[in-house]
Order: sequence, then structure tokens, then C-alpha cells
Amino acid sequence: MGARGREQVVLLDDDGRAVGVADKETVHGETTPRHLAFSCYGFDSAGRLLITRRSRHKRTFPLLWTNTCCGHPAPGEDPEDAVHRRLADELGLRASGLRLVLPDFGYRASFEGVEENELCPVFVCTLTGEPRPDPAEVEDFRWWSWPRFLEAAEDPESGLSPWARLQASLLDGLGVVPSAG
Repeated sequence: MGARGREQVVLLDDDGRAVGVADKETVHGETTPRHLAFSCYGFDSAGRLLITRRSRHKRTFPLLWTNTCCGHPAPGEDPEDAVHRRLADELGLRASGLRLVLPDFGYRASFEGVEENELCPVFVCTLTGEPRPDPAEVEDFRWWSWPRFLEAAEDPESGLSPWARLQASLLDGLGVVPSAG
């Protein structure tokens, strides 16, 4: 957090090196500078993926379904610590076995006049507890099988976020998703 509790993002150059910070509320617009983010895919002990629907109150990609949790490490914050923080804040959950599986994932996507432009390392983990979503962050949640998620990722009309659609096949190709059972 920055001054007066504002969330700050880490700005990056084309090589992924930090070049500054900016207020999150001002950085996302029609053209957004490249910045650091993360995505997390959390599974239960049965191998089901927790997907979330972004709150209608979010400026970026409201009401789209997506992976378990997304966010931005604060300046100087380790991305793994940021994942744990956001899982707790957004969903009231704890993660075990957190692993970085796509360290260099990046993307650009626009929706309703707002662009994302992120270097977005991707993590997987096992979740502990039952979700207690913060309505400012999460509109709804569901537990899906991995094949159901892959099916949605292949369907452009599924309402799934563009980053989750891009990440799905990469994760599947790595074989890092827990099997059910």
C-alpha cells in the first residue's frame, strides 16, 4: 500500500525490470503501462479448481469468471507473499504447497475500455478452508473440475477472463494440475 492506503503497482520495462511505481487506480485505463501482477490457481483436496467471478464493482474486467485469485505485489513485496495476502483478503483462504509454475507469463487484454498489460507469474496451490468472499472483490465462486475449466477456456463465449483462457492450456501442458481423487 502507498500513501493513505492506496494500492500501488510496480511498473516494468519491456524486460520485466522494475522502473517505478504507480497508484493502481490511475494506472489502468485505455492504455496501461506494463506492470507486475500474479495469478493463482487453487485446488481443493479432491482436485477441484476454485474459480471466481470478479465483483461488479471492479474497474478491470467486472463480472468475468477467472482463476482463483489475481492481484498485484506491492512495491518490495515478494510475489508469493502477495498471493497469500490476496487469498486471505479476497476469499478468507489459506494456501499450502504454493508453487510458481509460469514465471514469465505476460499478456495484454482490453475489456470495456480498460486495458491490462501485465507480467503475470502464475502459481498453483492447495486451498484450506471454505471460501468467504469479499463482495468488493468476488461476486461469486464455483468449484470446477479441471476438464470443465479447460472446456470453458476454449470457448470465447464462456465469460472467462482473457488471462485465464491463455493460462489454461499452458498449465495443462505442464501437467501441474492435481488429479481428482
